[in-house]
Amino acid sequence: MIQVKDKQFVPFIKESELLQRVSELGRQITEDYKGSSPLLIGVMNGAFMFLSDLSKTIDLPVELSFVKISSYESMSSTGTIKPLIGLETSLAHRDVIIVEDIVDTGLSMSYVLEMLQKSQPRSLEIVTLLLKPEALKKDIHPKYIGFEIPTKFVVGYGLDYDGFGRNLREIYQLA
Repeated sequence: MIQVKDKQFVPFIKESELLQRVSELGRQITEDYKGSSPLLIGVMNGAFMFLSDLSKTIDLPVELSFVKISSYESMSSTGTIKPLIGLETSLAHRDVIIVEDIVDTGLSMSYVLEMLQKSQPRSLEIVTLLLKPEALKKDIHPKYIGFEIPTKFVVGYGLDYDGFGRNLREIYQLA
């Protein structure tokens, strides 16, 4: 058990499981995008660790970029998306893969998809480390999913509780 701020968390997904699954996703993306140089767009802040590890397992020339949005306060989604940092790279006629740490309600991902589709990419897919199917409020279908999890609050490996816990090497769930 660990403590992050005022909450207790218990181990949920071990580092070895995370790295193994990330490697499998990287191999799958390598196979699916042979002959292409996809643009990986990490959704900050949470996806930074996942994007870093994932990009190292993709055996293709890839370009990395980021967008930053916010929909969380403390431990719950506000339901309102706040765009913070935009994308400066052209997406026109590119294969684009959005890299997300977690798809929860789908509200943030729906916003990102809508924003990026305006730039007319050749293809646009989602890879998410975690998916909470029971929490979805939008019709979001990531092509690549690391783990489907229940609607418990999780921290670690980029995921945070009120800004803390991102640096944990494993994923923990609220006790």
